[in-house]
Amino acid sequence: MLNWQEEYKRKTTSVENALRSVNSGNRVVVGQCGSTPVPLVDELIRQKDRLRDVEIIHMFVLGDCKYCHDGMEKHFRHNSLFAGPGARKALKDGRADYTPVFFSEIPRLFKENILPVDVALIQLSPADRHGFLSFGISADYAKAAAESAKIVVAEVNKQMPRTFGSFIHISEVDYIVETDRPLIEIPLPEITEVEEKIGTNIALLVPDGANLQLGIGSIPDAVLKFLKNKKDLGIHSEMFSDGTVELYKAGVITNKFNNLNPGKFVANFLLGTRRLYDFADNNPVVEIRPVDYTNNIMVAGRVNKLISINSALQVDLYGQVCAEMIGIQQFAGVGGQVDFVRAASISCGGKSIIALPSTAKNNAVSRIVVTLDEGACVTTSRNDVHYVVTEYGIADLRGKTVRQRARALIDIAHPDFRSRLEKGAFERLGLTV
Repeated sequence: MLNWQEEYKRKTTSVENALRSVNSGNRVVVGQCGSTPVPLVDELIRQKDRLRDVEIIHMFVLGDCKYCHDGMEKHFRHNSLFAGPGARKALKDGRADYTPVFFSEIPRLFKENILPVDVALIQLSPADRHGFLSFGISADYAKAAAESAKIVVAEVNKQMPRTFGSFIHISEVDYIVETDRPLIEIPLPEITEVEEKIGTNIALLVPDGANLQLGIGSIPDAVLKFLKNKKDLGIHSEMFSDGTVELYKAGVITNKFNNLNPGKFVANFLLGTRRLYDFADNNPVVEIRPVDYTNNIMVAGRVNKLISINSALQVDLYGQVCAEMIGIQQFAGVGGQVDFVRAASISCGGKSIIALPSTAKNNAVSRIVVTLDEGACVTTSRNDVHYVVTEYGIADLRGKTVRQRARALIDIAHPDFRSRLEKGAFERLGLTV
């Protein structure tokens, strides 16, 4: 019987040979964000001429999605679970597909063979002395894909941090491609004056001892900027970025009152700069767990004082949230928004917050609207929404009548649009506000 080192050596091969395992008609699942296995994806593109009708599934990958480009149709078709920048044009042009799904439900699609996985392309950290490889900065759906796939191709990157929470043994991997390359980084966002005001308003809703769920972007970073006077905050989130490291080192984040995982940062992926990745490397206070754990409402809902902070593109006067479409065009996805909105609603002391600037296009368009744009889908229903926050204030919708919530939302809209919203509420919705 081979020991794991011998098995590892036997499975290590060139990227060209490893990607020969993909055949025409296969469904290929690709790891996302900073864990995108770029050399594997690039090689798949290089082998396009021998391939037909390969379905490529992922959420948000970073880099140029060449398989989505015009002219690739006979070789590849992308099935998007979250429309990132590289997929949007292909979706608009009909060269890619979008599958609506809560982030927490993606592993079930693979495990229950609703979307059977032929090949999983993942990125891992080097093996430990027992032959286990960490999923590094992203376990999310990658772990379920690897456990469900007929063939697992792993990029083992010397620069991938070893994190706790999610591992795979060498015996469960079919091909290994060794690399030594920097991870994809996302620079810290520029925070505008509007976002600072939103961050200030949200900070008013965050009590000491709260456990935070934060999304991606400048608004979550703005929130962190205004939490420096808080005490004993914790993180139970689908992801976190650099701003949390600063608060941890300042003693603001202690995870002391993370009652489910005391003392731990819990997330299913990380996205930020090398500083964040170095912080997570071999750090026992950081646990990277699969998304069907972190985002599972029955898990996250057990975390006390869970404060869910998510963004939106539009909120209408009923309180319906669209966070994924601009008209009929798919712009993003539901991601984990609804998972955490609902988890926060059952958490003891929990609050869910939808945050957005009051306007778009240089103040030309209100994001608080009478009705959502024609064709746009509802991401979070009006029944689930608690707080909506803009730079102009906080609207608490829980327990409000339709007329009361319309008034509360108009009050946090940009002043230039309030009279038009009042008129629209009466003429289109029959509401006197």
